[in-house]
Amino acid sequence: MPDREAIKTDAAPAALGPYSQAIKSGELIFLSGQIPLDPETMELVEGGIEEQTRQVFKNLRSVAEAAGSGLQNAVKLTIYLIDLSDFAMVNSIMAENFNEPYPARATIQVSALPKHSIVEIDAIITG
Repeated sequence: MPDREAIKTDAAPAALGPYSQAIKSGELIFLSGQIPLDPETMELVEGGIEEQTRQVFKNLRSVAEAAGSGLQNAVKLTIYLIDLSDFAMVNSIMAENFNEPYPARATIQVSALPKHSIVEIDAIITG
């Protein structure tokens, strides 16, 4: 069984259930899905898709850094959206957060997300 190390930081929202913010296993770090919660208040940030997506990337970056890595080391993202018409805005914000080569990605429309968020993103990064 591979070694597993739980990653935890107060710079990102606490887990809302029985899971870790991230797990490091070998050279890979699996970041749990982040929704646009302010880590200090544990409330959704105000605003629409732009503000929420920016907060999600901020949260992911904090967890990646706590794991001793960085968001630029992402190899795979999964983006969950309540409305695929938000796809262009999310693409724009993603482009601000990554350089080429961009990580592999899947984008999925879902019917609901925790706390009535409109976006959630998880990631796999290298350590």
